[in-house]
Amino acid sequence: MAKEKFSLINRIKSFAHAINGLKLLFREEHNARVHLVVAILVVIAGFVSEISIIEWMMITFAIGLVISIEILNTAIEKTADFISPERNEQIKVIKDLAAGAVLVSTITSVIIGLLVFVPKLLQIL
Repeated sequence: MAKEKFSLINRIKSFAHAINGLKLLFREEHNARVHLVVAILVVIAGFVSEISIIEWMMITFAIGLVISIEILNTAIEKTADFISPERNEQIKVIKDLAAGAVLVSTITSVIIGLLVFVPKLLQIL
């Protein structure tokens, strides 16, 4: 199988597909919209609190982690529903595991947020 030559047009098209995936995620997935709203509020809080560059790195990582895992969870759910539209216990286990990954990433992000913002709140009080 011959390797495909690098094509700037194909790279641009791949970005278009990725952006379309994000549009689909936020249009169709309620939890993803909740994550997005929380992320926006956290970014606003970061600017208001004047968090450090290291704190911005932690917050950025946390936001990216949750959104990325939500994307993977959605892809797994859509694939599972395509493979088995009817109720299937094995598919349920797969979907529950993927949802668990979102929960773990969300809890991790909440802990990061608390580590960044609680000291700022305590300084105000």
